[in-house]
Amino acid sequence: MSQGLAIVGCGKMGKLIERLAPEYGFEVRAKFSGGDNPGGHGLSHETLRGVEVAVEFTTPTAAPVNMKRLALLGCNCVVGTTGWLDQLGAVRETVVQAKTGLVWSANFSVGVNLFLQSIAQAAALFAKHTEYGAWGWEIHHSAKKDAPSGTLKKLAEEMSAAGYTRPVSLSSSRAGAIPGTHEIGFDSESDTITLRHTARSREGFARGALQAARWIAGKKGFYEFKEILSELT
Repeated sequence: MSQGLAIVGCGKMGKLIERLAPEYGFEVRAKFSGGDNPGGHGLSHETLRGVEVAVEFTTPTAAPVNMKRLALLGCNCVVGTTGWLDQLGAVRETVVQAKTGLVWSANFSVGVNLFLQSIAQAAALFAKHTEYGAWGWEIHHSAKKDAPSGTLKKLAEEMSAAGYTRPVSLSSSRAGAIPGTHEIGFDSESDTITLRHTARSREGFARGALQAARWIAGKKGFYEFKEILSELT
């Protein structure tokens, strides 16, 4: 029997998730756009009837409100919106107190999350060799609002956490319909090492979000996608 899914944010990602949802055992039972969910007020027990998990891809302003409201309504959530992490603590507190479940990530691509782990390992190695400087660069489609992307910021954070404490120069480009490319490089007088992830389409992001939705259904707690990666099926 299919589980009920709500899509909060009916942009390109929301439409792709709707198309792929049946492959992951979900039936879309509710959809919300910015116009019918101002300030999160479109979310209610009535409009979420039959929904086990909501997938949230909206805007940095709308996302924290939606997450808190979903938690208070007892609805588990997967969040792919970026640019809201200054409110992460408050959102976590609401989710934990409401005893619901939430999975968030700057990027739900399984490949990107494996790339994050690879970059952290590389950063730990290069941290010991002070002759190497580092940079990060990303390019996305022209409609993407945040720059640098949440994923590039996360890459830099993972490098720092791994022990690479020297400056990392970050830059961004926006053009056309590019789904997303992220690059980390290390450079010395002798050589250059470059690691890059290139997304071919948004489908990898949507599939990762649906895997996370299937995992969080019926669970409690506040998780980052990378924490559950090894448990996904």
